[in-house]
Amino acid sequence: MSTTFQPLTKRSQVVSDKKMTLLERIYLPAILKGMSITLKHFLTPRKATVKYPEQERPRSAVYRGHHVLKRDEQGRERCTACGLCAVACPAEAITMVAAERRKGEENLYREEKYAAVYEINMLRCIYCGDCEDACPKEAIFLTDRIVEADYLRKPFVFGKNELVEPMEKSKRIDVSKRQTPEVLKFKEQRQYSHNR
Repeated sequence: MSTTFQPLTKRSQVVSDKKMTLLERIYLPAILKGMSITLKHFLTPRKATVKYPEQERPRSAVYRGHHVLKRDEQGRERCTACGLCAVACPAEAITMVAAERRKGEENLYREEKYAAVYEINMLRCIYCGDCEDACPKEAIFLTDRIVEADYLRKPFVFGKNELVEPMEKSKRIDVSKRQTPEVLKFKEQRQYSHNR
């Protein structure tokens, strides 16, 4: 039984079998061209170094840096430990343990379930923002803050104490630049319907 293969497209590809000249075979023009580019960069004075702690480079408004777990308007944690952020994470950097809210904790957690343990391994994280996109409660965002360097690996597993934003409204982290216009429009409509 013989099988004939059909081409996927009807386009034909022209292959040239051009013979190389002597100069092309010894790569001399290519080497000289590369050396000229290197020499040009060497001789052109350019200030590329920034003294980082005192001086910072300007970053985009949608720069993806340190994660934050947001609170709602009443100061309750938004995260309901649904696990969608952990499933969406391509690097498998997020781990969580869900727990049930007890009586008297209504002012701490928004829903009946909450994340008792929420950890992000920042050494595995690729800062893609998929966790932010997957979250239905708008609980996790990537901020414009830089993750500080360290000599040890253990401090890079961030727990809830590093991720949850402070209770005080004055110390909250503004993530409105990270939200899409569709999300902001939805929030305005929801706020309008609640006020009616």
